[in-house]
Amino acid sequence: MGHRVQVAPDGEAALRRLEEGNVDVLLCDINMPRMDGMELLRRIHERPNPPEVIMLTGHATVETAIEAMKLGAYDYLTKPYRITELDALVKQAAEKRRLRVDNQRLRQQLARQSAMPEIVSVSEQMREVMRLVERVAPSDASVLITGESGTGKELIAQAIHRLSARAGGSFVDLNCAAFQESLLESELFGYEAGAFSGAKARKLGLIELADSGTLFLDEITELPVQLQSKLLRAIETRTFYRVGGVRKVEVNVRIVAATNRNLEQVVNDGTFRADLLYRVNGFQISLTPLRERPEDIEPLATHILKQLGGAHAPQLTEEALDALRNYDWPGNVRQLRNCLERALLLANDERITLNELPPEVLRRSSRPVPVMVTSTAQPPAGEGAGSVADVAQTPASLREVERQQILAALEQTGWHRGKTAEILGISPSTLYRRLRDYNLDRRN
Repeated sequence: MGHRVQVAPDGEAALRRLEEGNVDVLLCDINMPRMDGMELLRRIHERPNPPEVIMLTGHATVETAIEAMKLGAYDYLTKPYRITELDALVKQAAEKRRLRVDNQRLRQQLARQSAMPEIVSVSEQMREVMRLVERVAPSDASVLITGESGTGKELIAQAIHRLSARAGGSFVDLNCAAFQESLLESELFGYEAGAFSGAKARKLGLIELADSGTLFLDEITELPVQLQSKLLRAIETRTFYRVGGVRKVEVNVRIVAATNRNLEQVVNDGTFRADLLYRVNGFQISLTPLRERPEDIEPLATHILKQLGGAHAPQLTEEALDALRNYDWPGNVRQLRNCLERALLLANDERITLNELPPEVLRRSSRPVPVMVTSTAQPPAGEGAGSVADVAQTPASLREVERQQILAALEQTGWHRGKTAEILGISPSTLYRRLRDYNLDRRN
């Protein structure tokens, strides 16, 4: 019937076969010479990753059935049985084992990915951030992480999860700006079969998958207004309805959120509900941009190069390191990583020099850009006719510096927004917001 079958004459021979290779399902008689089926079942479940076991007997009693199930048998069949019945049972048992193995593999993968992240810093600002993380992590308080794009908000969220009592549960992340509004609700809350065209089976939402763990909502201020009320209700009551569902689903989830927007502004302009902000902002952690902690650039660059290049990663020359320190990094650590990844590909002789750094890093520095304001007034009486006009220097605002950097990157890519976002080390959605804020939707 399409199954690949091996046969063993008794329990001891079966154990030897299992030493040679794994199987998905074991069909086991109870009365056998040398080792009976119950003893074999006990021995099998002492092994790592055992097969599913279906017990077969011609002398069925309620007591033996109960004992077999207690010892971990998948099911119990009495002879004589129909081959179609056995075939269906074998397929079900094999599917259960495959799901169990996949679950173990995914949990190990998740554990590797969500292990305590290595947060590299020497600055006083980041030491204070980690102190706050260690204080809030053991509680169940909702946490809101604020900071510019690329400052490492997700790493801080992972650190909160790994230091909490929920570390054994799942860390599930959702970028609220990455989905269309029509898809975001079903992604977050799941849906029932038949809820809409194409919904052929139930789908669990991310909030349900994060049960007993942590749900990280990145860019939470991008949530559509109508979804904000449903999320608020779910957080307050710890219950929700799947899309198209009529039965409440109960969850025990900790919410950690992040945003790079100005909180006061998004509440005042009505794009984000104040009551939801109060609910997710039980404890706020603000991340300082990289330009305000330049002492972190060298250890970060060294760490990133080791990650990217391994044991033989190239070294930064002193001139290259000075250029990195003097750049203002509008895309923060994410942009620094992109810059070093590019430099690594171009490096020769295990050295990264100025030649391997992107042009924008060499052009711009973290120092304020001087705006030259030349007076056109006539020199006062008494001064020589040949005296020059007074020149006053005032620093440009940070907003104007950012606008000029975005313009330079747009010109460099021929106004290709995807490539521009990549160069700046920010997400496309963040770039679109900046273009709207600075009225750069069209070349002007």
